[in-house]
Amino acid sequence: MDFVLPLVIGLLIGAVLGALLGLVLARRSSTGDDPAVIEARHQTAIAEIRAEEAQHRAQLSTELAALQATAAGLREQIGSAQDQYRELVERVRTEQAAQAERERAESKVLQQLAPVQETLRSMQAKVTELETQRSLQHGELTQQLKSATEAEERLRATAESLAGALRSNSTRGVWGETQLRRVVEAAGLIERVDFDVQWTVSSDAGAGRPDMVIHLPGGKHIPVDAKVPFDAYLAASQIAITATGEEGDRRKRLLQEHVKAVRAHIDALGSKAYWAGLGTSPEMVIAFIPSESLVSSAMEADPAIMDYAFSKRVALASPVTLWSVLKTVAFSWQQDVLTADAQVLFDLSRELYSRLSTMAGHVEKLGRAIESTIKNYNGFVGSLERQVLPTARKLQKLDESTVLGPLAAIEDAPRDLTAMELVAELETAPAAPELEFSTLDGEPAAE
Repeated sequence: MDFVLPLVIGLLIGAVLGALLGLVLARRSSTGDDPAVIEARHQTAIAEIRAEEAQHRAQLSTELAALQATAAGLREQIGSAQDQYRELVERVRTEQAAQAERERAESKVLQQLAPVQETLRSMQAKVTELETQRSLQHGELTQQLKSATEAEERLRATAESLAGALRSNSTRGVWGETQLRRVVEAAGLIERVDFDVQWTVSSDAGAGRPDMVIHLPGGKHIPVDAKVPFDAYLAASQIAITATGEEGDRRKRLLQEHVKAVRAHIDALGSKAYWAGLGTSPEMVIAFIPSESLVSSAMEADPAIMDYAFSKRVALASPVTLWSVLKTVAFSWQQDVLTADAQVLFDLSRELYSRLSTMAGHVEKLGRAIESTIKNYNGFVGSLERQVLPTARKLQKLDESTVLGPLAAIEDAPRDLTAMELVAELETAPAAPELEFSTLDGEPAAE
């Protein structure tokens, strides 16, 4: 850029000089003056040209200075532009590198998140399945709630009919006796063995028939009578516990009437004195009330009612407490049976021990007899081998004709057996095997 400007300026000056020289030559050829005039004009023209050249030089210098200043500004702008370009290129490279790094990082993250994505897909499928199941279960739950509502309605109707039935004294009595039987059977007692129902008891207070008599070990008994004070309690239970004002006062009055009914049953059972007609039995009678709420409501309204019952020798019993008592009775019977069995076992053991002692004496005698037999057998074998057999072997060397004479023939026949028992024995007896006689040295004898 530095050598271009002088070249341009030189070209401009040469062009101007060439134009002036051509103008001067043209004037010379057209005027035809003498050389001096021409020389003068020439000098004048040269002076003018020089003046113009100086002027042009000054102008060109000014323009050159302006151009140089402009060139310097342009150089600065170009440098600044180059710096900006380099910064831009560097920034682009940095951004490209950062973008590539981000893409690599994103790719790596996506690779690492692939299992998470798969898990999310499976979770989404599971959520969809659960939502479907929830919808189905919601439908089923709605149906079940509907069925439960219908069942509750039926139960309410049944409860109302049951409450209406229990308002009858005879029905309440049957219900109480049925509950009493269930509790007794649940405790493991057996009818006509561990208890009897409707057993007549006679005492100074008169004849009575408790609903049940529980038999205890040792010939003792406990009378049980079922009582169902229900009317006042049923009316009170229809009023909410949180009721206040008139309804609350009415509920309290009904509960007090319920307590009076329970006390009346206690007085009636205490006056009958069943225990007096049962011999040596506990002086008490169990008043069985077949509902826990009937007992608890009476005790809540009158906490002293239990002490009052004890003073009358009456024990108030709900199904739970009566079951506990009867379970204890059943356990007592089991222990009594075990005690009797243990006594029998002891007697049998003592008798067995005595007989084992006697048998041990016989075994000892048998052992001594076996020992004596073995000794006798061993003596027999020794005598046979040492004394008898050596002598028997010497008989083979003797002539039997000189030792034994001729034997006479037996003319008489043996007598036949005629007794029925002997003949029957001969017919059933197996045939006797043929005997093979041998000599003393072991060789077969001649027939």
